[in-house]
Amino acid sequence: MGPTEGPRPKPGMKAFRLIWFGQLVSIFGSEVTIFALAIWVWQETGQVTALALIPVFGWLPGLLFGPLAGALVDRWNRRLVLMLSDGGAAAMTLMLLILYLTGNLQIWHLYLAAAVGSLFSAFQWPALSATISLMVDKEDYSRANGMMSLAESTAMILAPVAGAVLITFLNLGDIFFIDLLTFLVALTTLLIVAIPEPKREEAPEEAKLLGLWADTWYGFVYILRRPGLLGIQLLLFSYNFVKSFGFAVLVPMVLARSGGDTLVLGAVQSAAGIGAVVGGLILSFWAGTNRQIYGVLRGIVLASLFTQVLFGLASEVLLWSAFAFIGTVFRPWINAANQAIWQRKVPPAVQGRVFGARATIALIALPLGYLFAGPLADHVFEPAMQPGGAWAELFAPLVGAGPGSGMALMTVGAGIITVLIGVVGYLIRPIRQVETIIPDHDTSPKKTQAVTA
Repeated sequence: MGPTEGPRPKPGMKAFRLIWFGQLVSIFGSEVTIFALAIWVWQETGQVTALALIPVFGWLPGLLFGPLAGALVDRWNRRLVLMLSDGGAAAMTLMLLILYLTGNLQIWHLYLAAAVGSLFSAFQWPALSATISLMVDKEDYSRANGMMSLAESTAMILAPVAGAVLITFLNLGDIFFIDLLTFLVALTTLLIVAIPEPKREEAPEEAKLLGLWADTWYGFVYILRRPGLLGIQLLLFSYNFVKSFGFAVLVPMVLARSGGDTLVLGAVQSAAGIGAVVGGLILSFWAGTNRQIYGVLRGIVLASLFTQVLFGLASEVLLWSAFAFIGTVFRPWINAANQAIWQRKVPPAVQGRVFGARATIALIALPLGYLFAGPLADHVFEPAMQPGGAWAELFAPLVGAGPGSGMALMTVGAGIITVLIGVVGYLIRPIRQVETIIPDHDTSPKKTQAVTA
């Protein structure tokens, strides 16, 4: 009798690094193009609204179709989904290139491209997140997720610099072409790396033999049935929602309190970007804490303390830059540790559906916060914190009184609440002990069935 066949070894971090490199190059190319397009739109229209509508069109389709995309990710080949996502985005860039070269490029074309590109991104994020759990051992989940955070942070820092240089010597069509080459790099790495497929039979009984419509909603059902995972999701929804009140006013607050000095704003944003890169680098070499939930909760507390509470109390560039740097070092910890928990607990066969639902919930929180933040700043906090305003005497010792003081008070208040949200997470047992209450997806089937019943 021959030996029993065990589980196939995973491709490992070496193979994942190759895919990561392709995604890094692709993200960088996309960010350079976004920067160049922003300049082109501003030169063509001179309107802030025309520029602001691009990210709006780039957000809505992903929110609306995220759950459906997750359901299809679980039904389709993961490598194919990733290639279609990158290929679809490349097709949009090619369309813009042709329109530009023929002299027909208009603003509404960018809105269309952003909307269609958002649809492809809705497939890419759950597919890529689920692929990590298939490629690397669970001890390396935090490291792999940290590398993805590093790729995004690096691109966001270097792309504006590269874009500013390239747009000086090249035209928009040349930048579109460079972006297409970066997509080709990503597609090549996906072709040459072996990406395992999940074992469909390992899906929980509740997830088998469902129709597409039921699959679309299954991710929400899965989360609702597991108090620990639901608690984490609600905690992060609350954190993102409240955090957005401070982040929505960060740029105008710094400009208002620095007399409109754009160099000060640039220094602060650069410090924040460098901090995010450092945080991602640390996680790329360090697997994080043994209890990933502590990484999530500590990250929330420390990031909120520095990037909101202390940042709002400060009033000069050195302190702003220091607090922005320190706080954003901790921000990748939140995402990487959170991803590692979900990748450990959710069976790979249903990760597309569950991660699609998570993405939708996360996307809702931020625009909701931004929607309320602007009117609150303009009509409540700023007027109340001007000299002689209703709150000026009470809060002026903390944030001063005058332009930007109301937004500073908003930032401090939002930061205090988000610090408390992180502390509350420690006090809720299903959240604090989620890693012991819910078994990993690769534990014995009997234990898994007991939890999912």
